[in-house]
Amino acid sequence: MNDHAPRPASDTPVTVIGLGSMGQAIAAAFVGGGHPTTVWNRTASKADALVSKGAVLAKTPAEAIEAGGLVVVCVLDRGSAQEILGPVTDQLAGRSLLMLTSLTPTEANETSAWAAEKNIEFLGGAIMATPDLIGNPEEASLLYAGSSAVFESHKAALELLGTSTYLGDVAARASLLETGLLASMYSMFTGFFHGAALVGTEGITAKEFTALAVPWLKAMTTFLPGQAEFIDKGDYTTDVQSLEFNKGGLDHIIHISEDQGIGTSVMKPVAELIDRQIDQGHGPDSLARMIEGIKNPKA
Repeated sequence: MNDHAPRPASDTPVTVIGLGSMGQAIAAAFVGGGHPTTVWNRTASKADALVSKGAVLAKTPAEAIEAGGLVVVCVLDRGSAQEILGPVTDQLAGRSLLMLTSLTPTEANETSAWAAEKNIEFLGGAIMATPDLIGNPEEASLLYAGSSAVFESHKAALELLGTSTYLGDVAARASLLETGLLASMYSMFTGFFHGAALVGTEGITAKEFTALAVPWLKAMTTFLPGQAEFIDKGDYTTDVQSLEFNKGGLDHIIHISEDQGIGTSVMKPVAELIDRQIDQGHGPDSLARMIEGIKNPKA
């Protein structure tokens, strides 16, 4: 046997620090993929199910780090991560650190800078999935930014968690993209909730409404690439779907909502964004110009 032959990807040892619901799902995916997996958690009993499947429970963070070629940290926040990793910085030197902990963009960049100073290869990640979806590439996606070397050398292991997307070497990008996607999601949900409340005033069930809302919203997403083109060019000139045209639609929704006796706290901020742009003389421009009011809230 050639002792210098590269190890199969599934032989790469992995360490997972933090065994909340997400950490357990991540560790289970690595174990299921054939990776020697070491885990550590303050409450050791949370590792019982993983140990029964073949994971090794480390007694200390230092012991866990020593066992892993890739060290994955999945804890509550940056403070929790610092508390665990601060005393074991020397053990991390020369290793690959993947932070699957919620960080702000600023925190991600600061953590990346700290890692560079300590000779730690840092990759930040954002998980676009719930724990039960981890391991299903069709439903779970993860965004990564930071060290391309870490991403490329451990890509096979990362793909066990879900579809992997690398966003470049600026660590903040994963957090920013995650937050942008979540903002889109919550805005969609609140619009749907407003619609369900509105139709419910005449006895239409949410189930009936959903049957029509799903294909409608899916069809509306086909307009997003065109809106993105307006935004990236910074030129909102159009002869269709102008702000003035859409103002009429929003005012109509608000008027009917008030008539039906439901709240307008979802729709009014949208109408106000449109009104501000029209008041500044941009009425004939594309609806996409609303983004200027979001980017410059005091303008």
